[in-house]
Amino acid sequence: MFDKLNSLEERYEELNKLIGDPQVITDRARWQQYVKAHAEIEEIVTTYREYKKVAREIGEARELLSEKLEPDFRELVESELKESRARLEALEMKLKVLLLPRDPNDEKNVIVEIRAGTGGEEAALFAADLFRMYLKYAEQKGWKCEIMDANPTDLGGFKEIIFVVEGKGAYSRLKFESGVHRVQRVPATESGGRIHTSAATVAVLPEADEVEVEIKPEDLRIDVFCSTGPGGQSVNTTQSAVRITHIPTGIVVTCQDEKSQHKNKEKALRVLRARLLDRMEEEQRQKVDSLRKSQVGTGDRSERIRTYNFPQNRVTDHRIGYTTHRLGEVLMGELDDLIEALLTTDQAERLKQVI
Repeated sequence: MFDKLNSLEERYEELNKLIGDPQVITDRARWQQYVKAHAEIEEIVTTYREYKKVAREIGEARELLSEKLEPDFRELVESELKESRARLEALEMKLKVLLLPRDPNDEKNVIVEIRAGTGGEEAALFAADLFRMYLKYAEQKGWKCEIMDANPTDLGGFKEIIFVVEGKGAYSRLKFESGVHRVQRVPATESGGRIHTSAATVAVLPEADEVEVEIKPEDLRIDVFCSTGPGGQSVNTTQSAVRITHIPTGIVVTCQDEKSQHKNKEKALRVLRARLLDRMEEEQRQKVDSLRKSQVGTGDRSERIRTYNFPQNRVTDHRIGYTTHRLGEVLMGELDDLIEALLTTDQAERLKQVI
């Protein structure tokens, strides 16, 4: 581990010089590449330098304790030594976490797809609740959201809604949201006051660059039609809605949110790239079983991951046994505690494999 840390520190100093080199500064693309590489290892190097500083302080404290000291001063040095040892242990664990292989998609924007599952209109209303929850969370993070496509219902729910979340680290924070979300409550559509269980599925896909996923024009079938609203009624007399079929995989993407056919086509292609990248990565994951075992859950979107229980004001994440009685706050986008628990569990599982 320390050989790796020493080489990273050397690389960090090398990058410091390159970033300040006048010849490099004139080459914008090269300079940005070095700045990005510098930022990626900065936290590791800063933590390592703090680790070495605390290690030196421990050495100095031990030397002091080998000498003849006044009782009060000896007690102070021993107390500081104890604190330093605890600090060193915490820094070593932090370094191990920082050195874990990073998910290459972590810094990417995400495309989120929410679909109503079992439960009819109540499931569609729950899908709308989940959409608002992620929208509120994105607002807190300063991220930008844009609807790519939506299939609303008459009562304000969604049979399906697809949207993009643009912001630094969006995928790293939202990647564990994929799966079946279940709600237990008295539906607005239920007059008898009985508690129903409904569900919605969430898929979180890292947005793919054009370089990552090549789409050949001859592999696409593009259909245009009039967009529709709740209940299927036409809301636009022009043929602005776009349906793209990727012939080799059979993946179909529809977009009708914009009034412009060109903009709908652009949005549909963004969703298609994300789905193709997700399919490619899923095929790779299936080839490496050990990787799947190290993740929180299996990544299978048919897996029930979370229950939102209204009568008990409770949210439970079944993968990690996490429960909070702050359902209202969670649905208003207060997701950080839950996401941190998922990230911590994932890191712990991956550390077990490394250690």
